[in-house]
Amino acid sequence: MRSGDWFFSDEILIGAGLFFTMASPERRRFPGEVDAAHPEPFTVAPPDVEEKKEGQLPREEIQKFFDEGYIVVRDYFSREQLDPCTEDISLMVDQLANKLYTAGKISDLYSDYGLFERLTKLEDEYPGSNVLLFKFQKMPKVTLPTPSLTTIVPCPGQSFQRLWTNDRLLNLMEQILGPDVAGHPVWNLRTKTPRSEAVNIPWHQDSAYMSNESYDHMIASAWIPFLDATPENGTLQLAKKGHRSGKVAVHECCAGPTWYIMLQEEKMRDTLGVDLAKDIVTEPVPCGSFILFNNLIPHRSLPNVSNQVRWSVDLRWQSPHHNYGFYDIQDGVIFRSRDQPNLVPDWEKFFSVDRKEVWRKQYAKAVSEGPDEGQFDTRITGPWIGKWETVHHNSHTDLFQQITA
Repeated sequence: MRSGDWFFSDEILIGAGLFFTMASPERRRFPGEVDAAHPEPFTVAPPDVEEKKEGQLPREEIQKFFDEGYIVVRDYFSREQLDPCTEDISLMVDQLANKLYTAGKISDLYSDYGLFERLTKLEDEYPGSNVLLFKFQKMPKVTLPTPSLTTIVPCPGQSFQRLWTNDRLLNLMEQILGPDVAGHPVWNLRTKTPRSEAVNIPWHQDSAYMSNESYDHMIASAWIPFLDATPENGTLQLAKKGHRSGKVAVHECCAGPTWYIMLQEEKMRDTLGVDLAKDIVTEPVPCGSFILFNNLIPHRSLPNVSNQVRWSVDLRWQSPHHNYGFYDIQDGVIFRSRDQPNLVPDWEKFFSVDRKEVWRKQYAKAVSEGPDEGQFDTRITGPWIGKWETVHHNSHTDLFQQITA
């Protein structure tokens, strides 16, 4: 039965491709839909920390995070502290450019363009370049423990690990999660090129992408831009207090030509209690600042109508005592433990997991990657698509159907 079909309580007669019944239809419930609500983990702040540490926020800011579902943490990093990340992003763009050029997809490497323009030039000549960089991104890795960003060490490849395990950030996470802190396996480098529908993310709650085990506990996300994020270049909008019901609203799939699920504004109003006139907030974020939000707050990114790529990364943390809510594909990586004060993150184990391979092995049917053997295939799919009703089909949902049929 296709997504969007209806279940009937009485006998169904099928004729000429139509359903006929004397009974009233009952709408199918999709796997992501649940009746349970879990407001307390998202609205009740834990007791204040016993020991104040560098990078922690005033208690009133932590309370605001639990009251409103997010806060903007201002002037947390210097540009020099974020430079290693932008250098690694430049390397990723360079690798993509060389792959496209070698394959004859583009006629110029566009090496004269900087970080905030070069991907746009690739996209202009080979549409879908921004999706390819997003799809095949891998966190540059280093095996040496590097727990602090206070000293800049020129070691290519470690930038995002060092940012994720930054001492000051982990101190802040202790205020939200307690003394035991793990990195959540879902992280994303956002390749938001100008005027591209493929990178316009609609309203959603993060848990709607995750498995249902994520619904009952806090997953804290930091959305960190690498330039000043503005309404013009696609900063975030958030629905203030949209988390307070403790519910995940019904989402749909998929938006336009993308793999993104979407949350209709009437669902935000009727299910989550969002006042659409008062609670929608657009948040400009200067470079060095970030938005900290939970996994139930509705949010979206605005279109980028500037002339620069709005690069950003979202990193996540949670307590290691909860399910990671990632469909049993991958566990997180533990960063702090009260019982192991000298704990070193097990990066080797974390990076050993090929998430796409693990997910596909859960399904019996093999699927061809496409005419270019996958390396230039811009289709993206995953288990989140199967959680919700498909109201708009495209190449991404078609691929999901092929995999899971």
